Amino acid sequence: FVQYVESSAVAEVLSTEGSILNFFRKHHPSEAGPYGVSADVMDTYIRSCAGYCVITYLLGVGDRHLDNLLLTKDGNLFHVDFGYILGRDPKPLPPPMKLSKEMVEAMGGVNSEHYQTFRKQCYTAFLHLRRHADVILHLFSLMVDANIPDIALEPDKTVRKVQDKFRLDLSDEEAVGYMQNMIDVSVTAVMAALVEQLHKFAQYWRR
Repeated sequence: FVQYVESSAVAEVLSTEGSILNFFRKHHPSEAGPYGVSADVMDTYIRSCAGYCVITYLLGVGDRHLDNLLLTKDGNLFHVDFGYILGRDPKPLPPPMKLSKEMVEAMGGVNSEHYQTFRKQCYTAFLHLRRHADVILHLFSLMVDANIPDIALEPDKTVRKVQDKFRLDLSDEEAVGYMQNMIDVSVTAVMAALVEQLHKFAQYWRR
């Protein structure tokens, strides 16, 4: 089954509206909501950002740039184009997860209450998924012979690659600290910001 989801690439949103917040204000303005945006839209945005940050980290999804992140008018952010997984990436020194400054600014910046809520959502999702790691790892073991390119490259290491991301050697408290560090590294990744600019220039010259 295929479902069409009306959405815009984050790169396009930034180009036409200037910021993600302006995009939300345009479609769901609210004087009472955070930053002039409907509270429900902000909540949806934060939750979807957290969910995708954690799952793309665990699956090692690569080639993340703002053309591969889509945004709906009601706040859902989601990733597309999963041609690179399990740590493979065409770009140098990719961050653990795609979390650009533009995405964080839409939450009110790193010092905002909404950004702290986003971080807590990431910790919660990571801890819940760790508790079901055995099921997820067994499902991955069933896909070893599925002819998925990035699994076929090193089929004997597929399960281990995902298992390593769960950090099952850590306690829950230590796992939260580990995820905190992954988020901090991703937000401050200089190379990711540079690569994003190079990608933008490449897209411009293609047009």
